[in-house]
Amino acid sequence: YMNKDQAQKSNLPIKRDLTPEYILSLVIVFLMAGASIAGIMYRDLIYPTDDLLRSFVPNDVVNIFIGLPILLASMWLARRGWLLGLLLWPGALFFVFYNYIIYVFAMPLNAAFFVHLALVITSGYTLIALITSIDGKVVKKQLAGNVPERLAGGILIGLGLLFILRDIAVMFPAFTSHSAIPETELATYISDILIAPAWVIGGVLLWRRREFGYVAGLGLLFQGSMLFIGLIIFLLLQPLLTAAPFVLTDVVVILIMGLICFIPFALFVRGLESKRDSSSI
Repeated sequence: YMNKDQAQKSNLPIKRDLTPEYILSLVIVFLMAGASIAGIMYRDLIYPTDDLLRSFVPNDVVNIFIGLPILLASMWLARRGWLLGLLLWPGALFFVFYNYIIYVFAMPLNAAFFVHLALVITSGYTLIALITSIDGKVVKKQLAGNVPERLAGGILIGLGLLFILRDIAVMFPAFTSHSAIPETELATYISDILIAPAWVIGGVLLWRRREFGYVAGLGLLFQGSMLFIGLIIFLLLQPLLTAAPFVLTDVVVILIMGLICFIPFALFVRGLESKRDSSSI
């Protein structure tokens, strides 16, 4: 693994050795792979109700083909000294954190629940440790004026507020009228309420060109983009793996919302890479 001296030689802006974060991220990879494969192979045992089955078997496939590759790829890029990989890595961890919060709130108390809980705790801890290890002053110096701070920050603020208001609009009437919300839907709303403020805070800080906004902005856009892509794949897989119907309008709506996130993410990456290319000349 890359130590601090190696990172500094490759211009990677970190405050300390990232070996613990690499090790913990690999632990997350193995736990995700094991939980997802078990969920697919032993679906009836792990997901005892039709609602859990419809919600989590397709999501286990998404975790294998989206969650694992983005975490491994960002780690590999960071290992090679790429700032892009270092800034994407927290977003990949945040993707894992968000996903498994839903599992924890929706799953019954079985063996799989404790694996999911371990993934929430480990990904949350690793995310905080990694973010606090990045030198925000250096990142801001490299990115300021080269990335779309206002566009990216505004999109993050807007999406975060949209998710929060949507969940409140659904949950509040249900609670006041004592209507039951399916466990998997309620778990998703709770997860949204927990992670959406991070989008808003990160967006505000990026809009205001603060150091932490530059550190977290790309990762938040990455996490949001991967969530939309994962959701589209989920909606396509769900009718194939379960008895759930295919709803084309849901796919179209998610695709349109995803484009709102994809565009600033692509522009951010282009600005970051153009700065790297100009620095290497």
